Amino acid sequence: MGTKYEQLSLEERVEIYRLHAGGKSLGSIGRTLGRSKGTISRELKRNARPTCGWRGGYDPVRADRVAKVRRKRDKRFKLARQPDLRDRVRDSLAMGMSPEQIAGRLTLEHGRTVISHESIYRYIYHRTANKDHWHRLLPRRKSRRGKLGVRGGSPASFIRHRRSIAERPEEAADRQTPGHWEADYMLFSRSGQSLLVLHERQSRFTLIANPPDRTAASTKQHLARLLDPISQNLRKSLTFDNGTEFALHYQLGIKTFFCDTHSPWQKGGIENAIGRLRRTFPRKTDLDLVSQDQIRQATIAFNHTPRKCLDFKTPAEAFSALQSTVALQT
Repeated sequence: MGTKYEQLSLEERVEIYRLHAGGKSLGSIGRTLGRSKGTISRELKRNARPTCGWRGGYDPVRADRVAKVRRKRDKRFKLARQPDLRDRVRDSLAMGMSPEQIAGRLTLEHGRTVISHESIYRYIYHRTANKDHWHRLLPRRKSRRGKLGVRGGSPASFIRHRRSIAERPEEAADRQTPGHWEADYMLFSRSGQSLLVLHERQSRFTLIANPPDRTAASTKQHLARLLDPISQNLRKSLTFDNGTEFALHYQLGIKTFFCDTHSPWQKGGIENAIGRLRRTFPRKTDLDLVSQDQIRQATIAFNHTPRKCLDFKTPAEAFSALQSTVALQT
């Protein structure tokens, strides 16, 4: 009896068919081929059962072809073969991590590549196609991959002391220098409801406030409150879109800049952060039912999620390192 399992060959399947048709027992066929009785039993049961296009019965050529298709399909879905890894991925998705973050964190923990983010995506959309709806566990719950975008208007001409993003220091663009921030509102379906989001470009550290309205005065007040505990050396610039809620930007005591009209991608950090926060706060969320503690917990969860762009450290870890560096320099 062989000690190492190998896939059955076409020649072996032909022999199984011949011996089984000749009335040989499963044990006898196994001994002839050097295989276990269980292997022969599984082969006959798995590849002889009737399907929509097959009336049933064992055909060695068809069985070999079906087995090759099955092996090829199984290789596509590593998670289907490793239930412990599948459970870890599912739990991480449920906690708001993206496939890329999960794959990167596993690599960081094990010192080797455990699974790629593409393998996770393939499995997610494979399960979605089978009506298991795994895509609902993704941060943005998208049922298909790709980018969607909508253009809107701009009241830029109404903003006093407005400076274009073209005047912003070049160091802010490459994220190599800390202390450059972006801010925007995260809007919801119910009229008047929104969250104010503040995002540091290098560390991806993010803060959230829930102003009572989007007036310029309220926006200025809450931005000032969020910025106040932060060291002056980590408050170099702040970039907005062209909403009039940021009209009192010049009263914040920080250099401020505005994107070009119809160009939200110029503040891509905050756009990405808001997209990720949709996992916790979908557009249909009623903020009247969300407590300040829930907002605080969501902020903590966001800042403690590992990011590929930070070598899979968390924004909280990256920002804490920046604060320590600044403290040593002062």
